[in-house]
Amino acid sequence: MSTPIAERLGIEFPIFAFSHCRDVVAAVTNAGGFGVLGALAYGPERLEIELNWIDEHVGDKPYGVDFAMPVNYVGKGGGDEASFQSLDAMIPEQHRQFVDELLDRYEVPELPPELDDHAPVAAAGLGVDEMGPNQVQVCLDHAANVKMIVNALGPPPPYVIEQAHAAGMLVGGLCGSKVHAERQVGIGVDVIVAQGTEAGGHCGEISTMVLVPEVVDAVGPDVPVLAAGGIATGRQMAAALALGAQGVWTGSMWLTVSEADTGPEALENMLAATSRDTVRSRAMTGKPARQLRTAWTDAWEGPDSPGTLPMPLQGILHQEAGRRTQRAHAKELIGYPVGQIVGRMNKVRPSKDLVLEMVEEWIETTERLNGLLAED
Repeated sequence: MSTPIAERLGIEFPIFAFSHCRDVVAAVTNAGGFGVLGALAYGPERLEIELNWIDEHVGDKPYGVDFAMPVNYVGKGGGDEASFQSLDAMIPEQHRQFVDELLDRYEVPELPPELDDHAPVAAAGLGVDEMGPNQVQVCLDHAANVKMIVNALGPPPPYVIEQAHAAGMLVGGLCGSKVHAERQVGIGVDVIVAQGTEAGGHCGEISTMVLVPEVVDAVGPDVPVLAAGGIATGRQMAAALALGAQGVWTGSMWLTVSEADTGPEALENMLAATSRDTVRSRAMTGKPARQLRTAWTDAWEGPDSPGTLPMPLQGILHQEAGRRTQRAHAKELIGYPVGQIVGRMNKVRPSKDLVLEMVEEWIETTERLNGLLAED
């Protein structure tokens, strides 16, 4: 199977797989898809290590890198006020007390002194101005394999587009509305990922079935659109292509593959979840993101909640609490960004098997639909 974007990138299948795990990125890429490394948590030095590893394991096959560079966030512009220490100090005491009381309720102990070092955490919107240019430069240094840079939180900064285009890379951007898609194309974004509200992570309110054809019609035939949100099967991929997309952007389905580095409690919670067990909440990052419903998300929506903080303050608070919950294996509090497709994610399988199963089901579905036209 082939589409214009697949031909342009030189990939066998128009299956784009977002993952924070380099092993998944390499596995999907080697299976004929296009792995995309989520680089939010990686500083430039660590990103260099990750990309070197992927290069060594995929040969000359192309892959992409995804960043989370929001348009609006506390500390925008950089400087001392945007340092982790300054931002951490902005978190109100009532929010810290709320978190402490919640963790106490689930018998989550404080970190021992030797681990409670208040070291910077990785949170969306933190360190964008300082690390962003260096992260992008690392990608440019790997331009032999990195063929697309994607921004997950709105239009990419102008320097990203300029430098990527100069290196011959495509630039992609996620959007949740037709207007956002038009704005991104207007500033030079090459590939639009139309992400419906079913998707895991940061998402809007419009469903995939409605959003994709709106975006396709809005940006015109010369701009490739990838459909995202609630897609993990060949039937869903066939539906996406029927709506005008040139490929599918997938993420949640790779959290439970054998190559993934998902933590044991989060994995167990996802394998047991139904499609109704996610919630679109600000409790993780400060911006609406679909994730597993947990005691953490319920508490922030409850009557005693002080209200979530803006990005990245809420993310800092969540990550600091996460160090405690992960260490205590507090399953009730441990969630993960994941979409409604989690209801189908009920066993651990190799990434290659999922890619081939999607392609085979896509062929079967397409043939069945073609059969409806076969007889007079």
